[in-house]
Amino acid sequence: MHAIRLHAFGPAENLTYERVTDPEPGPGQVRISVAAAGVHLLDTALREGIQGPLPEPPVLPTVPGREVAGIVESVGEGVAEVWRGKRVVAHLGFHPGGYAELAVTDVDRLHEVPENLDFAQAVAMIGTGRTTMGILQFTELGQDSVAVIPAAAGGIGTLLVQYARHAGATVIGLAGGPEKAARVERNGADLAVDYKDPSWPDRVKRFLGGRSATVVFDGVGGEVARTAVGLLGPGGRHLVFGWSGEGLRGGAPLLVEGVSEQVLGPVMMGKAGGANPVRTLELRALGEAAAGRLVPAVQRFPLREAAAAHRALETRGTIGKVVLEP
Repeated sequence: MHAIRLHAFGPAENLTYERVTDPEPGPGQVRISVAAAGVHLLDTALREGIQGPLPEPPVLPTVPGREVAGIVESVGEGVAEVWRGKRVVAHLGFHPGGYAELAVTDVDRLHEVPENLDFAQAVAMIGTGRTTMGILQFTELGQDSVAVIPAAAGGIGTLLVQYARHAGATVIGLAGGPEKAARVERNGADLAVDYKDPSWPDRVKRFLGGRSATVVFDGVGGEVARTAVGLLGPGGRHLVFGWSGEGLRGGAPLLVEGVSEQVLGPVMMGKAGGANPVRTLELRALGEAAAGRLVPAVQRFPLREAAAAHRALETRGTIGKVVLEP
């Protein structure tokens, strides 16, 4: 098969398209013919040797990628034959291998892909959608809500805008550049603004006409988030799920005492509850997409152009979830 391999930590150019040995499914595993593989901002940090939330950095050489969708091609010992030929999606957890034509994972990680979703959309929901469902556990949105969403053209931001609109909230979407802002407006935001324009806070205040924001969904941090938090009224909440504006290389989230709440990691999983909270959130995300309430934005790259996908993601040149297609 062909796969993307990383032999040395460093820039995106270190990702090489190679022919490698096909992986074999072990007991309790399946092999998936990959139709779509997700690319995450965390992948770019791992590529540089920064372990982030993982227990340790990847062992080189490695095939990156932890989100895949496709057709079950073969099954390992102990796996029911009924899985063979099914359309599936899976998050591979701490075990990479997604940037490839074939990937192996445990059968208990699989979800069947609803017929009305394509593989790229399914990949978006298994990772980005799962996180979105986790974030939304920490607030109740309704007609009295005013939601401010930085990075509203991104994968999570796109889904948050849609969910908030369906809940009846007033939605303010922030995005970097007029093209992205236009995309956010088409996605359903009541107001979409370019945060690179210094006058954007004044535009938001004029639009709200004396109302205050009730929640800021913040995956960016930095000055954009600080300004957005300033739009909150008494009792408003700042939900922090990332700080991409500060980078994954030593940056820190913006946290305002009495206002901010970090909602990632164990806090999110603890809120989801159940025997398998990760799977609980994955099922919710896929269900919302299958019902048509959430439609992920996807930007597709050929597998062999993984380096270009990483560069685009690092420079904020993407819209929605980035997906590689073999």
